[in-house]
Amino acid sequence: MALDPAELSKRERQIMEVIYAAREASANQVVAAMSDPPTQTAVRTLLGILERKGHLTHIKRGRQFIYRPTHPRRQAARSALRRLLATFFDGSVEHALASYIADPKSRLSDEQLQRLGDLIDQARRDGTSAGK
Repeated sequence: MALDPAELSKRERQIMEVIYAAREASANQVVAAMSDPPTQTAVRTLLGILERKGHLTHIKRGRQFIYRPTHPRRQAARSALRRLLATFFDGSVEHALASYIADPKSRLSDEQLQRLGDLIDQARRDGTSAGK
């Protein structure tokens, strides 16, 4: 099943963030980790929805269900990034990065700029740049 972060509500995304950070969590642990949690019943309902959508799986440990993501965090992040780029930047990484760099609150260190340059150089060598 393909990940589509657009199909997640704000609360579902918050729950997924908690579970990714913890690697696995019970409903009680999810509630405890959220800064402004919904009710315990609502969290259990949302966990079931996330499982039906294919984002979570569970095992039974004692009397508790322990939920785990079905996809690695990196895969979910890439899917979310693709959706963000498509929604706000016409699919352009260049436009997204330019917007980030132009924001006065964004401060890239010389080290970060060097790493970005290295990644661009690597993409050119690998033939993954759009110009090839």
